[in-house]
Amino acid sequence: MITPKHISSLQPKKIASTDFIAGLAKGMAVLESFDTERQKLNATLASQRAGITRAAARRHLLTLAHLGYLETDGAYFWLSPKVLRFSGSYLASARLPRILQPTLNRLASQTKKSFSVVVLDGDEVVIVARSDGCDRRPSVTPYGLHLGARLPAHATSTGRMLLASMEKPVFNAWCKGRILSRFTSCTTTTTTALRKLVAQARAQDWCFVAQEHEIGVYALSVPLRNMHGKTIAALNVVVSAASEADMSWVDQILPLLTAAAHEARSHL
Repeated sequence: MITPKHISSLQPKKIASTDFIAGLAKGMAVLESFDTERQKLNATLASQRAGITRAAARRHLLTLAHLGYLETDGAYFWLSPKVLRFSGSYLASARLPRILQPTLNRLASQTKKSFSVVVLDGDEVVIVARSDGCDRRPSVTPYGLHLGARLPAHATSTGRMLLASMEKPVFNAWCKGRILSRFTSCTTTTTTALRKLVAQARAQDWCFVAQEHEIGVYALSVPLRNMHGKTIAALNVVVSAASEADMSWVDQILPLLTAAAHEARSHL
């Protein structure tokens, strides 16, 4: 059967059981089984990750390969470039990246740092718009910072800022029974500690995270709200320890982030 994680991500709104296509849900679950940790899967691994039988996983892998969404050597399967059609269509048509890209470019030009717009998707955040800084000094390159990249919500500034925007009962449900993976020695791995940090982000309306997802990488985020006050995304800046000798940049950048978020509000 499809796992609750996959069902919740595929069914943001409840639908009648007669309208739910289980086969499609299983196929999407198989596609979602591929990530940066497991770039190649066989039927056994796909079945374990998608929560379906090995026989079903094999059929879905073969079908997806036949349709061109996967490539295979006969034993293992991996994503083909065809899957980028989905992200390309989203980035071309989605309103949020289109509206905020000029803001990101302006901030990057002013500060020579990298800025992103990020949304929450389950237990991960997804980068939907990004602008690189122009600083070419030697530095640590943050891993996975590209359009469409998925990062752990609990270990990122944007994730915590978006979790802080949840109503408390919803956030409590998000935390219940959740295992928080460790990425560095600095990663917050208990929900008790995470609750305190999210409460702090909620109170101050910004979030700073140091080296929790990657050593040497620091991030600062603010919420992006629409005219109704609803948080729809987070705006952040990421820097590396090698390019910043101290933390003075936080005091310099935070007002720029806050002002940019305020300016964007009337357009969201």
